[in-house]
Amino acid sequence: MNKFKHFLGIDVSKEYFDAVLILNGAKEKPIHNQFANDSKGVKTLNQWLKKQGATNQQTLDCLEHTGMYGKLIIKYLMGFNYSLWVEMSLKIIRSMGLQRGKNDKIDAERIAIYAMKNQQEAIIYQAPSRTVEKIRNLMSLREKLILTKASLIRNSKEMKSLDPEVSELSDKFQKQTIKGITSDLKQIEKQLDLFIKEDENLSKIYSQAISVPGVGKVTTLYLICFTNEFTTYSMPRQLACYAGVVPFEHTSGKSIRLRPKVHHMANKKLKKQLHMCALSAVNHDPEMKEYFKRKVQEGKNKMLVINNVRNKIVHRICACIRDNKTFEVRKSA
Repeated sequence: MNKFKHFLGIDVSKEYFDAVLILNGAKEKPIHNQFANDSKGVKTLNQWLKKQGATNQQTLDCLEHTGMYGKLIIKYLMGFNYSLWVEMSLKIIRSMGLQRGKNDKIDAERIAIYAMKNQQEAIIYQAPSRTVEKIRNLMSLREKLILTKASLIRNSKEMKSLDPEVSELSDKFQKQTIKGITSDLKQIEKQLDLFIKEDENLSKIYSQAISVPGVGKVTTLYLICFTNEFTTYSMPRQLACYAGVVPFEHTSGKSIRLRPKVHHMANKKLKKQLHMCALSAVNHDPEMKEYFKRKVQEGKNKMLVINNVRNKIVHRICACIRDNKTFEVRKSA
């Protein structure tokens, strides 16, 4: 039995958003409206939905991941106790088959139809805690500062071989900037540690995940942010698939027999972090080191083995979270 009778599709842009409402599954008679993307606009949306008879208990609201532009809408709709489904745009697009034409109204209608057709698979959005939200913003800022600092240093080094005089002048004026960025990065690290320490549940999850050999602070924090404290992806295969470390079969009939490969659709940032964890594990974890050496001697491709190690690390982390304990290194017989 379906829980929802009405379906709202929202197409978000910077200044406004389009909303298309399907009442009682009548997709032939969609109702469209447009609202300002601010607090007043979302409150007006709520009033409009009530006027149409779409109560929060019977309405499924669906919108795409749009980063910062959708935050206000999500915040207020959750405050109004609507069931909210935040879906990948690519999944919505591919579910529609061949489409012609595009505008904001049509996009909102397609999202509403997608929600109606796939309501059984709907994942109701759970807002991250304020602490996780703060960590996510700090991690994003940290990444930008690291890239800026690396870019300044790299440009200076490249210029040194071409024009030492200009390079010296550049170093002079960017010295304080680099120093300031370094100081800011240290302050961010301290603040992240403070956030972890102050939140009891977060501190517990953090200590469990980081106890896995090869896993460091940055990877652990990314995992916490991307999985919403391991509530979105709690099963190891789900998380491994999301991180792009699960190989998939690619065969068809008798003629096509390709080697299993990981899919390109993945969280690239998390995949990169897990790759660094795997390299650390095969160098410092005796069990992984022996596994890597054995598989390579059997003739396995090194990158394939590294990917297997990434997968094992994900399984170890999820097992620690599931069993509510830190990782215990196996003692050799």
